[in-house]
Amino acid sequence: MSKKLLLILILALPLLGGCDGMRRLAGRPTTGEIDADRTARMRAAEAVHQRRIDSLAKVEAQMADSLAQLDTLRQLRGTILNPSRLGGLFTTKLDFRYYIVVGAFTQRYNAEHLMETTKARGYNTTIINFRNGYNAVGVCPSNDLNSVNAALRKVKLEPFCPNDVWILVNE
Repeated sequence: MSKKLLLILILALPLLGGCDGMRRLAGRPTTGEIDADRTARMRAAEAVHQRRIDSLAKVEAQMADSLAQLDTLRQLRGTILNPSRLGGLFTTKLDFRYYIVVGAFTQRYNAEHLMETTKARGYNTTIINFRNGYNAVGVCPSNDLNSVNAALRKVKLEPFCPNDVWILVNE
C-alpha cells in the first residue's frame, strides 16, 4: 500500500508545481525568486562596475586637463617650483596650493612695498617667508590650476610683474 501511495505522490508532483511546489511547501525560494535575486545582484554589480568606469573616466579627464594646463603654463613661460627647492618655508603657513610669485627679496621691507603695490591693484597678496632668507610676494592664491593659469595671464600684463614670475606649488 505504501508503494502505491508513493507512486501516486510521485505522479502528482508535477500537478503540485514540480520542484517549485515542493520548495514553496518547504518555505524555500522558487526558481523565479532565485532568478529575480540573481538578476538584481547582477544589476547591482553592473552598477558598481559602471560607477568605477565613470570614476576612472573622470580621473582621466582631470589628468588630461592638468596636462593641458601645464602645457599652457609652459607656453606662458611660467616656472613652477616647490618650497623645498628654495630651502622650505620658514614660518608662513600657506592656505592654498598655488601662488603666483611676483617678487622675492632678502629685505622684508622690499617685499612689503611690493605687497602694498599689488594690493592697490586689487590682488589678494601674501608674503611667503623661506628658510633661505627670502621673502616672496605671492598673489592670486588658488587651489585650482585653471584659475592659476588665468591669473598668470592677467598678472603678466601688470606693470609690477617681472619677466621671471613663477608659480609656487605648496605641497
